[in-house]
Amino acid sequence: MQPLVPSSVPINLVLAQSEALQKLQQRIAASKERWRVVQSHLPHALRAHIHPGPLDGEHWTLLVSNPSVAAKLHHMKPDILAALSQNGWHGCNLRIKVQPQKNTI
Repeated sequence: MQPLVPSSVPINLVLAQSEALQKLQQRIAASKERWRVVQSHLPHALRAHIHPGPLDGEHWTLLVSNPSVAAKLHHMKPDILAALSQNGWHGCNLRIKVQPQKNTI
């Protein structure tokens, strides 16, 4: 019995043939582009505690390491939204979510 997909198929070919994966790649690229714009508007000390998250339609999520960073970002939200708007993302809804802490023992 032969496998459905040969093991030597380049990943780019698989991605090009899947509409769902193409859409996912586009959303990831759009999130990274927004993050590139937003980073320059954030205090340097905060950047290490914030990561770009998913983009679902007009909702973009920033993932933060703790509630203090989330509170600071909520205060900065108007400036962040203005920067996004200046770069063509008008009416963007920004979500800020605290990532659960990983337990390390």
